[in-house]
Amino acid sequence: MGFWELVIIGVVALLVLGPERLPGALRSVHKTIRGVKQFGQQMQAELSENLRAHELHQKLKSAEEKGLTNLTADEQAALEELKQAAADVTAPLSTSKPSVHSEPKTPDEPKS
Repeated sequence: MGFWELVIIGVVALLVLGPERLPGALRSVHKTIRGVKQFGQQMQAELSENLRAHELHQKLKSAEEKGLTNLTADEQAALEELKQAAADVTAPLSTSKPSVHSEPKTPDEPKS
């Protein structure tokens, strides 16, 4: 939209809404536009992640069909990424065992 189109929209909004309600309407429109943009960014990030996971799955499937020998660089990288992800998941589980060290309780001194 050009400058003059925005001016015309602003004048019409001022005439329709009046000077009292125009600031609230502008805030509402701004909040709605911001929400739509955030939703679009979230959807784009989710689609990118899904596409990446699909590509990784295809590379791993191809590597498996080859019997994990004579792999291309992409297949090898996908296999290494899978190994790293598995290590990241299992490492916290093996090191997070709570250690219970209780100190012996000392008897309370009798009150006189």
